[in-house]
Amino acid sequence: MANTEIFGDDELELQLAKLAKPEMAKRIVKAGAQPVADEMRKRLRNLPEDKFRRLGKDEIFVGVPDKQKKDLLDSMGIAPADIDRNGNANTKVGFHGYGSYPTKKYPKGVPNQLLARAIESGSSVRKKTPFIRPAINHSKEKSVEAMQNEYNQIIEEG
Repeated sequence: MANTEIFGDDELELQLAKLAKPEMAKRIVKAGAQPVADEMRKRLRNLPEDKFRRLGKDEIFVGVPDKQKKDLLDSMGIAPADIDRNGNANTKVGFHGYGSYPTKKYPKGVPNQLLARAIESGSSVRKKTPFIRPAINHSKEKSVEAMQNEYNQIIEEG
């Protein structure tokens, strides 16, 4: 583990000591995840809609059925921030649970993570309609700004 000695700047030392607490790093990371989640929700709502039906030969889904879109919106969330073994604070924005359409292969319903990935990357029966990667790219600056604001607030709280 690295050691650092600070001479003559007590204020900087206090700021760094505050950030050494895992709770503070978790708070900052969670603040940065919120703009990403908001942008993903917005883009998910704007996905093209399609009707749920039995597909014919050479037919694919172009959009997302309204019920599946609702399942994805309901299951989307931010995981609690955690500190990994390297000391980095992390969180995830993603999907959990199962959808409303049970199938022979998925009697509980299609896993929402699988559905989101199929929409994002496409599949043999679904046209590729990216919404996750564009949301991440679009919200990156807002996320960094939110983390900076949270950091400043922590420093001000003293």
